[in-house]
Amino acid sequence: MLVLSRRPGEKVFIGQDVTLTVLQVAGQRVRLAIEAPGQVRILRAELGAWRRDPAAGPARTNSPGPG
Repeated sequence: MLVLSRRPGEKVFIGQDVTLTVLQVAGQRVRLAIEAPGQVRILRAELGAWRRDPAAGPARTNSPGPG
């Protein structure tokens, strides 16, 4: 595992086609932007169970709003 410290506006390149940009850091929250080709699947960790069993449907979270 690679652990990095980044400030807003700084980027991390993953391979040739994926760019991760730190948009905002506010308290315990970090907003990230991910640029990747359409064929690259990007899935939040809490949807991992759904990924293993699509019949179960996406997991519900209590987090407010999008993001």
